Formats: sequence, structure tokens, C-alpha cells
Amino acid sequence: MNAPVSDQTIYDISHVIQLSVAPVFLLTSIGTILGVLSTRLARIVDRARALSDRLEMAGEAKAALIHAEMHTLSQRRHLVNMAITAGTIAALLVCISIATVFLGALLKAGVAMAVASLFILAMAAFVTALVTFLREIFLAVRSLDLV
Repeated sequence: MNAPVSDQTIYDISHVIQLSVAPVFLLTSIGTILGVLSTRLARIVDRARALSDRLEMAGEAKAALIHAEMHTLSQRRHLVNMAITAGTIAALLVCISIATVFLGALLKAGVAMAVASLFILAMAAFVTALVTFLREIFLAVRSLDLV
């Protein structure tokens, strides 16, 4: 027979759920950034395909300009890929830290150091994603020809 769940266990579980709320909001933020990055990547790919089609019909002078723009798009794609990777790693680390909190509570184990380490790593990965995203934006803006 199952033993009845004590009030203390329910309190412990509700406390763990309360502790998990902040990381869940962080996951929402990371998910939003990943959505933006995915959209930017899709636009870069679409632009590269359009340029590739134009390249076949371009003269020598136009071809050089198209190649230069495609090189910039390649750099931007690389930066967006790095940002998506860092953001995904951040999300995974946050999920692992939430799971660690729950496991620690269920097993009555001291997981504070593990959770803190995972959270610090998640923040480092998220900062990396944001900085890389910013680099991609700077490259995109710098490549604009607004003459």
C-alpha cells in the first residue's frame, strides 16, 4: 500500500515548483530569442538562394558584387548558427537545472552546488548567444548600402 503523502512532502514539492518558476520564465526568453534567430537564418538562406539565381545571369561586374554579398551572408549565417547553438545549450542547461532541483528535493540530496553551476553555465551560454546575435546584427547593418 502506498503511504499517504505528508503535508511536509507537499510543502517541499510546492516550494520546488516555486523555485522553478524563474527558470521557466528564462526558458521563455531563450525560446523567443531562438525564434528570432531562426527567422533571421531563414531570411539569410532565402537571400542567398535569390542571389545564387541572379549569379547565373549576371555579368562579370555584377558577379563580383553578388559574391561579396554572398560572403557576407555566409558570415552572418555562421554567426546565427553559433547563436542558435549557444541559446539551445542555455535552454538545455536550464532544463537540467530544473530537473536537478526536483531530483534533489525528491531524493533529499544536497544539489545546491550543482544547480548553481548549471545556472551559471546557462547564463554564460545565453550571454554568448546574445553577444553573437549582436555581432550578426552589426554585420547586417554594416553590409547595408543605403546610398
